[in-house]
Amino acid sequence: MLYKRAAFLTILTCFIFTACHERKNENKTVAYNVDLEKIEQRDTLRVGVMFGPVSYFLYRDDYMGYDYEMAENLADSLGVNIKFYEAKSELELEHKLQDRTIDLIASNIYETNELKKLFWFVFSQNDSYQVLIQRMNADRINDVTELKGKKIYVKPNTILESRLISLNKELGESFEIAEAPDSLSSEDLIEMVAADKIDYTTAYYKTASLYKYYYKRLDVRMPIGFDQRNGWLIRHESKKLKKAIEQWQKSKYTKDLEEDLDYKYRTRNLYFSQKKIRIPKGAISPYDYIFKKYASEIGWDWRLLAAVAYQESHFDSAQISWAGAAGIMQLMPRTASNFGLTRKTIFNPEKNIEAGVQYIKSLNMSFQKVTNKEERIKFILAAYNSGPAHIIDAMSLTQKYGRNTQIWYNNVEYFLLKKSEPQFYNDPVVKYGSFRGKETVSYVINTLDTYESYLRKK
Repeated sequence: MLYKRAAFLTILTCFIFTACHERKNENKTVAYNVDLEKIEQRDTLRVGVMFGPVSYFLYRDDYMGYDYEMAENLADSLGVNIKFYEAKSELELEHKLQDRTIDLIASNIYETNELKKLFWFVFSQNDSYQVLIQRMNADRINDVTELKGKKIYVKPNTILESRLISLNKELGESFEIAEAPDSLSSEDLIEMVAADKIDYTTAYYKTASLYKYYYKRLDVRMPIGFDQRNGWLIRHESKKLKKAIEQWQKSKYTKDLEEDLDYKYRTRNLYFSQKKIRIPKGAISPYDYIFKKYASEIGWDWRLLAAVAYQESHFDSAQISWAGAAGIMQLMPRTASNFGLTRKTIFNPEKNIEAGVQYIKSLNMSFQKVTNKEERIKFILAAYNSGPAHIIDAMSLTQKYGRNTQIWYNNVEYFLLKKSEPQFYNDPVVKYGSFRGKETVSYVINTLDTYESYLRKK
């Protein structure tokens, strides 16, 4: 009897071991063969991203960027949702792709032989090459042989560092390579050169030229490498995903979107396009006559309209924000279109101001129930900054909690700030979700303070 029981337990153990082994192999097969079918099955494209002033960043509580928006469009074309995974370095992104945490790296990765062995490059971008970042002065380096004795800062475990190591070997170990701490990005190092905190770093010319536009002191002319291909990365196993991306990239809609986003994030990027505006002596702005012409249409003092423009753009008619708001009055594309502006006319100072006035006129109608004109102006300013929806939500909360919906300070303003807390943005009277209102609250105060300062001018 004991023999039979032992034999049964042996057979049962073998069966369980075999079943577990097969299940393990089955899971391994699923884990190691992630292609388009699996993405469609889970209904989510998992995308790795890394912070950068063009690629991916947070602006006014919203994520945006060239690669971010292109990846969203790719997911839409595949008919699936998208989930983003942030990484602090290219190496971390590569590891996430290798271990199948993500399906795609949507970041500007430069091609190397090692990466080509591991991944496919897709959605290719324009080639670029590495340059030395230095300040423009009489001692600037004009040739790599002049690097002798210099210290160049670079992020460790990057292609930039690899190139410096190779170059140093070619030059007989003549310069020092200093590894930057993890807390600093390659972009931080460029800004540190501009601020005289370090003397040298390196970057790809595409990135360096953007910073050069903003930091005029930078010299980015000396190449230290050759043209390299760059783009997004996927695993070699993802053959059907690769084919889908190639088809998506060829479509006219994708090409048009590429052009629009390139214009939005590279050509007219707010971070790199800010300029000092020359104001005539005795004037508030270069456009006083335009503000005077149109302010009467909304019954405002023209200096209040000028104060709005100053807060929005510092009177820079060519400015475009991260979010795509453009021109002196920083009109969003949809708003601009509603008031007759095109991609070209949106940067015309008079047309932009005229459209801004029409938008303010519409906001005035939206808050007509605020009977006191001075109070209504505060509501209009807040809505100009955040959009009217969040202000309407704040008014609903103000009414529910028994405060005065006709007063901005310490009433509607108070509940706009509360919209960042779950207790309030989950309230049934709130229709437009959570919102961090600090910027809008500051915007109202700062605009009115600017207006007061203009009033004091003759």
